[in-house]
Amino acid sequence: MPTSPFTPTPLPRSCDPFLEPRREDCPWCGSARLRTRVRASDPLRHRPGRFVLDRCRDCAHVFQNPRLTAEGFAFFHRDLYERQLEGFTDRVLSARAVRRRHRATARRLSALAEAESWLDVGTGHARFPEAAKEVFPYTSFDGLDPTARVQQAQLEERVEEAHRGYLATPGMTARLRGRYDVVSMFRHLEHTPDPRAELRAALTALRPGGHLVVEVADPRCAFAALLGRLWLPYGQPRHLHLVPLVNLRAELESLGCTVLVTDRTDPHLPYDLSGALALVSARHPLLSAAVAPARVLASVLDHVAAPLFRRTWFSNAYRIVARKDRG
Repeated sequence: MPTSPFTPTPLPRSCDPFLEPRREDCPWCGSARLRTRVRASDPLRHRPGRFVLDRCRDCAHVFQNPRLTAEGFAFFHRDLYERQLEGFTDRVLSARAVRRRHRATARRLSALAEAESWLDVGTGHARFPEAAKEVFPYTSFDGLDPTARVQQAQLEERVEEAHRGYLATPGMTARLRGRYDVVSMFRHLEHTPDPRAELRAALTALRPGGHLVVEVADPRCAFAALLGRLWLPYGQPRHLHLVPLVNLRAELESLGCTVLVTDRTDPHLPYDLSGALALVSARHPLLSAAVAPARVLASVLDHVAAPLFRRTWFSNAYRIVARKDRG
């Protein structure tokens, strides 16, 4: 079984065994100027209670507070839950749309030099490596994921090697040190208990001159303010951190990287309105039939307006491509 990157806390245990004690400062910059952004319940398991996302007023970092414990993380990320989540996601983005998106992303990254080896972190079923092979036919793709999905992907030859676990755990970091020309993280950093540790581990896996590709939901998206807890990328209880672009760029530069690309256009996913209605249906199953026509209309609006949204603050994600300049 994979080891966990969560570390024991010296603070007293919360009354909820799935949650750590609430913290009073920002985990990114240390500021005590926090403001509650969202209170949301789990839409799939309907577990009692609510999860809270706080926003730092100084650096704009958004984080789950109190955060899931290791036990809570395991409960909400076990394979059964992943399958439930995939079923929910399929109602928002079709498998065909996901494949089309992965191919488009790989083409966008084709300006990178042909890589000998590529690690996709948080790969799941390894759909991105499967699509990227069309653009990078001579690259060996490996996958890393905490669930058994990555091992199934290896059996189905979507990746060459399957690593099950967490990138930032010492054993995994040591095993993958200096093995890759490219490390990609697509919508993965949100799930990590310590984004800085995850970035350091990713750079450790890279060879000098290698490239790190990070794509994450953008907490400064205008839809986040308009839709509140119905904004899909808030993703409670799965998403622990939402890092603003300026913070992530500064962190990578401090780690000895040159940021080559920042893109808020291509990573936008046209699902904000339809995703909000899908969350309503998930939380209130009796309304599912009534909401279905509106969800279809919302999906049409998402796609029709996408060319405008992706060029404004309504873009819901960003991508950074950075080169590792220090060994």
